[in-house]
Amino acid sequence: MPRPKVLATRPLFESARQILNASCDVDYWSAPERISREELLRRVADKDALVCLLTERVDDALLAAAPALRIAANVAVGFDNIDVPACTRRSVAATNTPGVLDETTADFAWTLLMAVARRIGEGEQLARSGQWTGWDLDQLCGADIHGKTLGLLGFGRIGRAVARRASGFRMKVIYHDALRAPEAVEHELHAEFREFRSVLAQSDFLSVHVPLLPETRGLLGAAQFSLMKPSAFLINTSRGPVIDESALVHALESRQLAGAALDVNEKEPQIHPGLLRPNTVLAPHLASASLETRTKMACMAAENVVALLSGKRPPNLLNPEVLQSH
Repeated sequence: MPRPKVLATRPLFESARQILNASCDVDYWSAPERISREELLRRVADKDALVCLLTERVDDALLAAAPALRIAANVAVGFDNIDVPACTRRSVAATNTPGVLDETTADFAWTLLMAVARRIGEGEQLARSGQWTGWDLDQLCGADIHGKTLGLLGFGRIGRAVARRASGFRMKVIYHDALRAPEAVEHELHAEFREFRSVLAQSDFLSVHVPLLPETRGLLGAAQFSLMKPSAFLINTSRGPVIDESALVHALESRQLAGAALDVNEKEPQIHPGLLRPNTVLAPHLASASLETRTKMACMAAENVVALLSGKRPPNLLNPEVLQSH
């Protein structure tokens, strides 16, 4: 019996390769540049499974080009790059990698928060420039973090992990989510539910943790920034299109906001030129990028593929109705 054929759009880590290689014939895209759309459609044409990143679109066109495809395994928790209804219509399983990156992403949200509050980017540039002349009283003074109010938009696993870390800074934690958390969770994390506008108005630090959905695209724009404190900082480790970047640039230029720290951008990998300013901290989508976590993510995607191809339910199935057709 022939082994299933798999296309992986990156080489993956060795432990993930071992999982796939044990039962599948895998075509790994290993060129330094990202796989082109044309090459992706060509290579996936005869494959039973696809292991992809959030940079690859799994849509009707790709599914039509791959009639044998049975599963698209995303190496990410977000899956806005996958048309899940289209996969369901064509009996293709779609999976993601939830849970494993929550703590690492929360760590990075705090990394960004502290970096923008204390002007680490500016300070590092000065230290490296050879132009630092020594300590001065008012040099690169930033904002305190301890005792301030942390607002969270989105209170799922990552948002709660961010809230948990706030206790060490004696911060007041407020949040808004489409679904209010159970009372026990609020009590454990010392977090208070607020209406959306109230979180905007009260936060000294506003950290975004919502998925990219039609209703969250452009969630934060000019009207929302006008409600925030001019001393407030915005942190985003969710998805770039949640923020209207042109409106954010205006808010930063007009000092409606004190600063922003962004791990994601509206049109990745492009960065709005107006964000290249001293009161921003910019990272190239690194929130889950610890070696341990990214390895676990790749292994989870591989395990999802092997499970489906061996007739089992993938652990992280997004469209369980497809199992009825397999």
